[in-house]
Amino acid sequence: MKKYALLFAAFGFLSVALGAFAAHGLKSRLTEKYLAIFHTGVEYQFYHVLALGLVLVLSQGAVTGALKLAALFFSLGIVIFSGSLYALALTEIGLLGAVTPFGGLCFLVGWGCIFAHALKWSQ
Repeated sequence: MKKYALLFAAFGFLSVALGAFAAHGLKSRLTEKYLAIFHTGVEYQFYHVLALGLVLVLSQGAVTGALKLAALFFSLGIVIFSGSLYALALTEIGLLGAVTPFGGLCFLVGWGCIFAHALKWSQ
């Protein structure tokens, strides 16, 4: 789980930095539509940085396969979902939006893993 602690810190740092970059550096360069797309990427990245933090806290009790998978899928989701939205906003290549749902699916699988861990833990 140590590598996910590093990702937690890196993804958290990047969500703040990218949010500030969008607000100050991209505001005059992107249309309102693409600025909103970029913002959505930052927003979901930050939410799932917090989810990754939850996994790290839960793993202090015992590291389970479900928690390892949750950390993996939250990390993949950040890269695929948010990354594709950043690329779409910056390049305006609409085809990149087709990748985004795969990142969303990764987020859902991560939350499913948290649910599976919670079910096992509550018994």
